[in-house]
Amino acid sequence: MGQQPRECADALARFLGKDRRSFTKADIIRYILANHIEVINLRYAGADGRLKTLNIVFHDLDYLDAILSCGERVDGSSLFPSIPSGESDLYVVPRYRTAFLNPFTSIPALDILCSYYTKDGTPLETSPEYTLRKAREALGRATGYMDYEVMGELEYYVASNAPGLFPADDQRGYHESDPFNKSGELRVEAMRRVVEAGGQIKYGHSEVGNFTRDGVAYEQNEIEFLPAPVDEAADQLVIAKWMLRVLAHRRGMNLTFAPKITDGKAGNGLHVHTRLKKGGENRMVKDGKLSDDALRAISGYLDLAPALTAFGNANPASYLRLVPHQEAPTLVCWGDRNRSALVRVPLGWTGNANGMITDANPRETRPTADFSQRQTVEFRSPDGSADIYLLLAGLTVAVRHGFETPDAIARAKARYADANDFAGEHQALASRLEQLPASCFESANCLQARREIFEQHGVFSPALVDATIANLRQFNDQHLREEIKTNPGLVMELVRRHFYCG
Repeated sequence: MGQQPRECADALARFLGKDRRSFTKADIIRYILANHIEVINLRYAGADGRLKTLNIVFHDLDYLDAILSCGERVDGSSLFPSIPSGESDLYVVPRYRTAFLNPFTSIPALDILCSYYTKDGTPLETSPEYTLRKAREALGRATGYMDYEVMGELEYYVASNAPGLFPADDQRGYHESDPFNKSGELRVEAMRRVVEAGGQIKYGHSEVGNFTRDGVAYEQNEIEFLPAPVDEAADQLVIAKWMLRVLAHRRGMNLTFAPKITDGKAGNGLHVHTRLKKGGENRMVKDGKLSDDALRAISGYLDLAPALTAFGNANPASYLRLVPHQEAPTLVCWGDRNRSALVRVPLGWTGNANGMITDANPRETRPTADFSQRQTVEFRSPDGSADIYLLLAGLTVAVRHGFETPDAIARAKARYADANDFAGEHQALASRLEQLPASCFESANCLQARREIFEQHGVFSPALVDATIANLRQFNDQHLREEIKTNPGLVMELVRRHFYCG
């Protein structure tokens, strides 16, 4: 997952002394034999976004070589409801660069993420992982082979028996420390495990959300990643979600990525920071300002934003989070540092970064790095219900769409909004902006209206789009917000139903 120095926390990269993208079958076998690995766990994401597992205890080198060369068979219809049972046989084939030492098993085990292949040995067109790969390749062709990098902000709540000492103030948990934050140790252990597995993490902290209900304490946390190529970023997020759940379970805690877990409290977002690079240079800035390439990407995000909710906001609880005045977007616009905007341009050290460090540390007079390389553009509507591969594939398509739209830059400038809340004096502006969907049913309609763009260049297969639309419509939630007004208990019913989503 990116270039690794010889001395690094990534156990396999350190042992093999090479970049993960250079891993070969021979490398994996060498690591297995040298570290007395007894089990291989083939892992692959199903339609619910969660990692599935096939445990393999190999008994000789020939069998080990066969597994690493050919993978194994699985029942695709049990993993993806859209696959007919009569055509259900699929292969799962390991991607060597994703291998990591399982940190939780008493029997030494190596885990490897897999890709799906059909009976003909071709990639499964409807596979989320393959869809992301096709999206990345199509974007590269459209932009002259720019690299698309993303970093996710993984928010989650930890629920445990409410301690009586040092309770944090309700909805005031942002960056809280021990002893007011009780789940920090779990967060740090998860971060360490993810890094050992090849992930690249920026930081972790407690988030604003915290409350106590029925004797149970809920604490919101966030782990934010460093920018990585889009396919690697997806793998990292999926592995991190799995590790967090395992660690919570072993500590007797509950953990959820659900977009909303109670009324009136902060929900779990999955904000995605993005940037385009070419020749190792960040193309999101030029001369200290947003570049035209950044504006094209923003234009693509905004143009397809309502349809993107089909991948990033995948159950009815998602639309309990996307409501006004709670730092979640409801309108299609962008702004600087503005947390109510759908697309946000965060602080990017484009000012006098070296001056800050020398002011704080007067003895530090040497210039430091070019901080403009850190500038990103953030997409804020997705949440923990998202299918991570399809969400990132959709965002990749949106960037390509921005580059293929002749008036993209003008369209982006027309939807700039310098407002952190759209009440009062900004109501007139709000009335001119497009709104995000208010239900899964509406989201499905938005995807149906723009499906041609997602299907261009063979990226999203028509069958995958059909399955996504059908899944969203089966919730039959088109009148959700009206129903909640007359049935407040419906909120908690949806929370319970979707507590373990994603």
